Amino acid sequence: MARSFSIKQIAAQSGVSKATVDRALHQRGSVSPRTARRIAQAISDLELQQRTSLASGRTLPIDVVIHAPERFSSLTVAALLGQIKRFAPFRLTLRCHIFEEVTPEELQRELRRCGNDSYGVLLKASDHPLLESTITELAELNVPVVTLVTDLPHSRRIRYVGMDNAGAGRTAAWLLSRWLLKVEQTVAVVLSSTDFRGEEQRMAGFVQALNQRAPHLKTLAVSEGYGIDSLTFTQMSKALEQDPSIQSVYSVGGGNSAILQAFSAMQREIKVFIGHDLDEENRRLLAAEKIDAVIDHDLNEDARSAFSAILRFHGFMPETESEIALSRVIVVTPENS
Repeated sequence: MARSFSIKQIAAQSGVSKATVDRALHQRGSVSPRTARRIAQAISDLELQQRTSLASGRTLPIDVVIHAPERFSSLTVAALLGQIKRFAPFRLTLRCHIFEEVTPEELQRELRRCGNDSYGVLLKASDHPLLESTITELAELNVPVVTLVTDLPHSRRIRYVGMDNAGAGRTAAWLLSRWLLKVEQTVAVVLSSTDFRGEEQRMAGFVQALNQRAPHLKTLAVSEGYGIDSLTFTQMSKALEQDPSIQSVYSVGGGNSAILQAFSAMQREIKVFIGHDLDEENRRLLAAEKIDAVIDHDLNEDARSAFSAILRFHGFMPETESEIALSRVIVVTPENS
């Protein structure tokens, strides 16, 4: 690649003489290791500038494939759109494929369509073998996949972006163990689906920490409501009928208004209610003090990390020595919402 640049360009970039660059490139005489590293870095910088210049004049479509309730997908897309301008001069454009209800087969077809001309895919979906194999297909086509919020760790995705889900669960357990009286009762852990690895990790962290901190509290998983109000109401109502000692809820997967409706319909009181994600619904519930706390993280930071990962994959941004840490868990209450 050094032949793409003149000795004069490399010398100017590295800050050493043209004669020294000539000796280093053609191995004519000795060059100190430190100077050789400066020249190699200068060439790398010139190559990056060249790729960036070529990319800045083209539109780079990025596909966003999300399986989630609209209240969460709209929050995510807004964060992504809000961060695009930070990556000028790259002309990033989003093509959004949003599903509240979808099968792995349907998602596979959607992902395969992305392989035609996509520069990258941001994916929130279940950890399913069919999707793992499809991510491999995209990797073979040089289309990188970044997983959002919930991971497919055994796939060929280039990185996961989101919070430490197990840590979020442990945080919820700490709050509940401090807020609830030391009386035997059941805490409902409401997931949208056990197919989402991120939600399973939250529940696992929660159950483990609660067993350590408050062994008098039992947990009951309430799943397959997919964060959709009607389905969540049905699943929560069944759980309340099954266990009359349910008095608190850790809502991992959303549908919080429906959870409240299920308690109200059975004239049951919620002692403590902890949810996830500071969307419009949860803001309203916090303001009305219908929910005690929401565990949130910075979606804007996630968006920046996701775009950076894709641009680095294509060589449009420099490689970093280490990946950015997982998103920090934030606890929001009615007093700081």
